[in-house]
Amino acid sequence: MNAPWESLARMIYPGRLLILGGDAAGVHHVLIYAITGRSPSSQARMLEPEDQAVWTKPTDPEILKKGNPELLVYPAVIFGRGIAASNGRQTVDIDTDAAGSAVAVLDAGLGPWTYEPDAPIYTPRITGCILPSGRAALSIIKRGPDGYPVRSFFDLADRPGRGSMLATYAGDNREPLEASAGEPLDVGLEGTTPEETAGAAYAALGPRQGGSDYRVALVCVYARRDAPAERRMAVINRHERT
Repeated sequence: MNAPWESLARMIYPGRLLILGGDAAGVHHVLIYAITGRSPSSQARMLEPEDQAVWTKPTDPEILKKGNPELLVYPAVIFGRGIAASNGRQTVDIDTDAAGSAVAVLDAGLGPWTYEPDAPIYTPRITGCILPSGRAALSIIKRGPDGYPVRSFFDLADRPGRGSMLATYAGDNREPLEASAGEPLDVGLEGTTPEETAGAAYAALGPRQGGSDYRVALVCVYARRDAPAERRMAVINRHERT
């Protein structure tokens, strides 16, 4: 198996990423959502808990106006009886109270959605859910060679101390950005609290060999396996550290 965070640490620029897994003690489900950005509008964001969600919000409305608000501001995580998370506004369509498997819940909610309309990159949409039953799944919607969306779903095994990660980009800082290959990557999860795990993941996203720091924000959620509604979380925002 990979060392903790090895898959994440190899990426120079993953875009946005989503990790679902479990803590080493086998007590909590773990969800991590992180944002990296290169442009001023992408970096002018933060993650902010509000009611039963964690939203991306602007740190500077004037800078954000230069980007596309539809793609830059959205509920990244929504808490119901279960948890839904994504890199866009599709989060609101994932009904974690619905019956069925985690893959079926994602499939039903993502029906109207396709990849992001940000040509020439066509950023994939990554989405995940944890159900009250404890089942979890990830999904990615990519642009196929013919322009039609290609939808992939992954039912996740319960693996204490490990996680499965989807990122929007392959990890290289290049033009144009290369979309993710689409298969979840294995990640070792360090830490015994949301704060420890968030800090370790944020550090792994740091710049490589003196390169640019693309980190923007990260949230880590711990939800008890025997009572998913019992949750704790930690949020790291770059703008609060400068």
